[in-house]
Parts: sequence; structure tokens; C-alpha cells
Amino acid sequence: MNATESPRRSLWRRLLGNLRYRLLALVLFPLLLVLPGVLALAYYWSHEVGYRHLLMKANTDLAVAHESFVATREQYLLRLSLASEALQMRLPLPQLSSAPATAALLARLQGDTGFDFVRLLDLQGCDLQQPLNCLYPKSPLLQQARLQGAVSGVEVFSATELGAIDPGLARRAYLKLVPTPFSQASDKTEETRGMMLHFAYPLRNAKGQPVAIVAAGLLMNGNLAFVDRIRDIVYGPGSLPADSQGNVTLFLDDIRITTNVITQIPRERALGTRVSEQVRNQVLERGERWLARAFVVDDWYISAYEPVTDVHGQRIGMLYAGFLEAPFLQSFYQWLELLLWLFALGLVLCISIAVLGARAIFKPIEIVADVIEQVRSGRRQRIPLLAADNQVTLLATQFNNMLDQLDAQHDQIQQAAASLELKVAQRTDELQQHIRLLQRSREQLVAQGKLAAIGELTAGIAHEINNPTAVILGYMDLLLEELGDQATPVRHEAQMIIDQVYRIRAIITNLLQFSRPETGSDPHQAMDPHGVIRDSRQLVQHALSSRGITLHLDLRARHWITADPMQFQQVLINLIMNAINAIAPERTDGRISLHSRDRGPDAVLVAVRDNGCGIAAELQTRIFDPFFSRTQGGSGLGLSISYRILQHAGASISLRSREGRGTTFFVWLRAAEPQASPSASRKTGS
Repeated sequence: MNATESPRRSLWRRLLGNLRYRLLALVLFPLLLVLPGVLALAYYWSHEVGYRHLLMKANTDLAVAHESFVATREQYLLRLSLASEALQMRLPLPQLSSAPATAALLARLQGDTGFDFVRLLDLQGCDLQQPLNCLYPKSPLLQQARLQGAVSGVEVFSATELGAIDPGLARRAYLKLVPTPFSQASDKTEETRGMMLHFAYPLRNAKGQPVAIVAAGLLMNGNLAFVDRIRDIVYGPGSLPADSQGNVTLFLDDIRITTNVITQIPRERALGTRVSEQVRNQVLERGERWLARAFVVDDWYISAYEPVTDVHGQRIGMLYAGFLEAPFLQSFYQWLELLLWLFALGLVLCISIAVLGARAIFKPIEIVADVIEQVRSGRRQRIPLLAADNQVTLLATQFNNMLDQLDAQHDQIQQAAASLELKVAQRTDELQQHIRLLQRSREQLVAQGKLAAIGELTAGIAHEINNPTAVILGYMDLLLEELGDQATPVRHEAQMIIDQVYRIRAIITNLLQFSRPETGSDPHQAMDPHGVIRDSRQLVQHALSSRGITLHLDLRARHWITADPMQFQQVLINLIMNAINAIAPERTDGRISLHSRDRGPDAVLVAVRDNGCGIAAELQTRIFDPFFSRTQGGSGLGLSISYRILQHAGASISLRSREGRGTTFFVWLRAAEPQASPSASRKTGS
């Protein structure tokens, strides 16, 4: 225990003995003591005063909504009064009930005033347009209109009463109730009643006696324009924060029949939802106003509710105005966070002042100690010029002189080492360059030797082979001439022999061209690649059949190409024979595919694909080198000659291969000038 506590006691003793820390503690202690109390007081005061102001705003908003509701009733009543007077002036009273144009005038009156219905009733409540129809709801407003003149009020009509007026009103009034958190438990699942703003205006004769009543109504169920208009009045631009929203709702009992409150999921008006049980009890049951925060559908609002009474003085619903609480809470918390930052800034400022004050006293000694510590860690550092003129300044000067001498010696050693490393690097680079030069020279000598050997070999072969081929050609011509018409059955085969003899001569010529620079004119011509491809298939058919390999042709190119037919056939045969050799003899599913495609207006692609053994990645860069062969007994010239032929023709060749999966050679050929393409040769063959 003593061994553990001894270092801690020593640390606390050093801290308490340090004048800087003692001074800092004296400055910060009062601030740290007062800060929590000030923050708590600021939080309590801000929360209470801010919440009280929010409730006052909600109360004011409800008052404005109430006045807008009343003003709307009065506005519609004034519309009905003016329209009824105009109706009475247009058609005198004795004719009004029987005139054919009365229905049209009432319909026009309804359209001009915006009512959901307008009816012309007698004093007993029967429809003057349909004398036998006395199903209009019995309302005290009709009696009041006879005695008082134009009157209005709020009434609740049943589905039957709405249907008697207009079946469409009953359908509009229907609401399916939505389960709502905190609402009063109820088995009711739908609302069929309708809250109606009911208006009545008496029509009087010349003696001033009422003889008929114009009744009109505005259904509140689903009347979104009504609450949106009141919301725009109550919560106009600038009345709420940008991310807040204010809402107005009209309830029938505790059910929202028209509202602009939006549910979160799904995003739609909260029609059919119900108010919380606590609000219902206070407003509907006890007839008191609600002014507090309340849970509205799916969020907390600063809310104000008041009861809505009908013409009988009964509480039939509620009027609501409120706005989201979250933006104001967020603003409050932001203000509180700002206050915390201000206190933190004050605390940091006090700490800084205390630290600077203590530092001014002990700064010279701390500077010297800090520089010594940095020099010990390997950094180059000097003690700056000290303002004080005392023994510490003299010590700092002598210490700086000693550091200068040490650094000078260290720099000399570093320069010598850097110079040595630079010379070693230069010598190494020169040696690498000589090695690369020797390797390139060796490769060039080997290539020149190979080309020289090829030149000598091909010169001898050309001399020895050209004579027999000339004899073969001479005798073939003589044979065909002697046989005459009898040679017709074998003329195709004889012509193939002649073509192949010419091909032998062309191959010898290609070997000569490979062993020396290209000379002479360009023998290339516009040609149909598909004919050469099919001829090449016939020439290798025996090799394919002996190995059981299938050659599939997919020829879709439409352009002709610019090439020498014999040389192009030589390239194709080389590629096909390489593909045959790449397929193991024991395989029974050997397959070679030859495709042709147009690649824009200037190029034709011919691809030769096999499912053979593939080529290792490290060998793919050497595959076109002369004398490089992976086939036993191969000369290694097939792909090299093909590469030189295509290069001379302005074409190119590339490959893509995966070991065990096969190889594809891509031959890119120049397209000939546009001309008539053969039709028969464009069909895909296999």
C-alpha cells in the first residue's frame, strides 16, 4: 500500500508546491463554484419563460382561429343574404316556387356562393320545388329565420338527414376511424354524421311577412380548403420558425373531420384520427379550454383547444390551433448550448489569463528546461533571446554556443555520409545502364543471327523448292491441256493443287521477306474475307477430322478487307493449326470458333477461339517472337510470320488466354472502300 501511494503523494506535493498551479487554482475555484448554479438558473428561467410565451402564442392563435371561424360563417351568411335578395328581385315571390327557371337559379346561386347545397323551403320546411318532399332536417334555424331574419349556426346531421338533402353529402361525411395513441378506448370504427354550417334566410312579401326560406349549408367533413384558409390566416409567413408548422383542426366529438395535420407514415391528412383522452375530458366533458402541450397524432404540439357548440347549445366538437414543439425545443437547446459555450469560453479565458500570468513569472526557466528536453530527444533547438538580464540569460547564451558547435560537427558528418551515398547511387545507376545496354546488344545480336540464319536457310530452300514447284505447275498445265474436257470431274481438285503450289511459293517469299526488310510494291487488294475463311477451313479439314475437332464459323462482317488473299489465308491457317495443337489429343470435345464482325466503318475483326490448354501469362509477351514455340517439333515461325504479314498489311493481332480455359486471337483488319457486298458469302456457316 505504501509503495503504491508514495508516488501519488509525491506528485500531489509537487503540484501543490508549484506556484503556477496554486495561482491557477485560486483563480478557477470561484468560477467553478458559481458556474453550475448560474447554468441551472439560466436553464430554469429560459425554460419557464419560453414555455409560457409559447402557450400565450397558442392561446392567441386559437383566438384568431375562432374569429376566422366566426368570420367565415358571417361571410357565407352575407353571401346567402345578397344572393337571396338578388333571386327575389329577379323572380317575384308568387312565381318563384313554380317558375321552371327556379332550379337553374338555385344551382347558379349555389355555384356563386360556394355552398354545398341550397334549397327553397316553405315555412313548414317542405321543398317548394318538390311539394311532397318534407324530409329536410328539422332545424331551429328555420324558426329563427322567420322571426329574426338571416341566421346561421353549427349543426350535426345524421347520415339519413344528409342523404335526404343530397346523397353525395352522406358519402363525403363518411370517415373510417384510425387508431390513435392516447385516445379514449372506443368500439366505434366509423363516423357517418356530418358537421354542417347551416344558414337560413327568409323571403318576405310586400307586407314584410315571411313566405319562404332559402336554406343553405357548408359541410365541414373533409372540407380541407376551409381549415387551410384559417391556417394561412393564423400562421402566415414569418409567424413560425422555418422548420416548424402550424395546424388548424375541426373535430366532431373527438374525431378530426377536417385538418391540415399530416401523419408521418403515410404522408397524408390525419382525417379520422382522434384526440387524446385527457384533452377530450377537459374540453368536451367539462367545457374548458385546453392550453398546454399535447400529443397530436404522432408528435408533440403546443396546443390550444376550445369546444364548438351547436344551435342547441350542446358541445358537439372542438376547434384546435397549434404548432410543433420540436423546433422551439431545438432552438432552446441551441441557445442553451450557446450559453454553455460562452461559459466554457469564459472559463478558458480565465485559465489562459492565469496561465499567462504564471508563465510570465517562470517563463525563462521553463524555456531553458524545454529546450534541453528537446535537444535530448534529438531535435535542433535554441534558447530564444530572454527579456530578463540575469544569470539565466548568461546560462542560455553559453548553452546555445555549445549547441552550435555540436550541430556544426554533426552537419559535417551528415554531409560526408550523404556525399558517399550519392556516389554509390551514381555508380549503381551507371552499372545498371551498362547491364541494360549489354542485354539489349545481346538480344539484337541474337536476333540478327537468327535473321541471318533464316536468310541463308530460306535462300537455299527457295532455290531447291522453286524448281520442283515450277515442274509441278508445268506438268499440271500440260495434264489439264491433254485431258481437255475429260478433266472436268477433277478440275476443282487440280486447281486446288495449283493454288497450293502457288501458296508454297508465297510461303517461301514470306520467309525471305521475314529475313530482310520489306521491299517492293503493296500487293494488297479489296477482298471478301469470308471466301478465304471458308477455303482455309477446307485446307485444314483433314487435320480437324483426324483429331475429332469441330470448327464453327460465325461470319457476320459486311465489309470487305484490304489484304493479300494468300497471305491472309496463311495467317488463318497458322492460327487454326496453333489452335488444333493447343487441344489435347485425348479430348473429345475439342472446339474451334472463328468469328467475324464489323468494328465501325474502317475495321473488321476476325477472332479465332479454342478451348485448348491456354497460354501462361508470363509467356504471352513472347508468343510472337521468332523461333519461340511451345509445340514439340514446331519451328516457332508461324506466329512470327503472321505478325509480320499483318503488320505489313496495316493490320494488328492480339490475344487473350487463360490456362486450362483456352485462347482467343483477335485479328484487326482494314476495311476496303465501300462496295457491293456479296450476298451468299454473308451467311453464317459452321
